Amino acid sequence: MSLKLFDSELKVMNVLWNRGDTRAKEISDILKEEIGWNMNTTYTVIKKCIAKGAILRMEPHFLCHAAIEKSQVQQAEAEELMDKLFDGSPELLFASLLSSKKLSEDQLQRLRQIVADGQ
Repeated sequence: MSLKLFDSELKVMNVLWNRGDTRAKEISDILKEEIGWNMNTTYTVIKKCIAKGAILRMEPHFLCHAAIEKSQVQQAEAEELMDKLFDGSPELLFASLLSSKKLSEDQLQRLRQIVADGQ
């Protein structure tokens, strides 16, 4: 995926990923309450997402539909981070994440399972 979403665009997309298809006005109301955006800011960001192909606009009532899945964006962002800061090495990224936080035995077991399933 070559689509790059900025933090503001991810805020709008998270509303859609969490709620499903949502009217632009409702997105605006949610983001006003959560982060203090005004309606113009929200609509500007929604229109940028539409221009990028991340959101499909449907009528009536400016209904917004996420045209990309959250997992696609997560994968692309993880790959970009890995390439940019860890020389493309998943091992270095993983080691950095593990060294920054003490994990519970349950978390370690889930990570072991993820690694085993990925092989």
